[in-house]
Amino acid sequence: MLYVRWLLVESVRAQYDAFERGFMRVMDSSSLDLLTPGELELLVVGTPDLDFSALMSNTTYEGYTEESEVVQNFWRFVKGASRDTQIKLLKFATGSTRAPIGGLGKLPFKIQRAGPDSMHLPTSHTCFNTLLLPDYDSYDKLVDRVSHAVVECEGFGLQ
Repeated sequence: MLYVRWLLVESVRAQYDAFERGFMRVMDSSSLDLLTPGELELLVVGTPDLDFSALMSNTTYEGYTEESEVVQNFWRFVKGASRDTQIKLLKFATGSTRAPIGGLGKLPFKIQRAGPDSMHLPTSHTCFNTLLLPDYDSYDKLVDRVSHAVVECEGFGLQ
């Protein structure tokens, strides 16, 4: 029992105290009484509902257009991907597995050209919700390269 208390309370006390101070600077304790636990979770971590059609309609492009073959192939891949792969793709491109309040249609997302066709993996700038996508010459290559990048994604090696 002492080990569990240390693991869950004492070992993270400094980090929790810093989080609580920052959180309370933003939220008055009286404001918390207005929220249900579910609403508070939504505010802090976002929604698990992922509508990739809304994300697609809100996406901007740099070096590509909506009609570019690689962009069409990318969205074809996203629509056909499993939920788990979609979540991993979202984490790869944005750093989060959840959508902001209002859903993915409220997320500013950009697909940026990352050079000509190559075997390079796509990369991302998670702080800017930007996916850097090479101009892959086929759907199969895009699926292979994006899938590989998304499955192997570890961020900064943090779990």
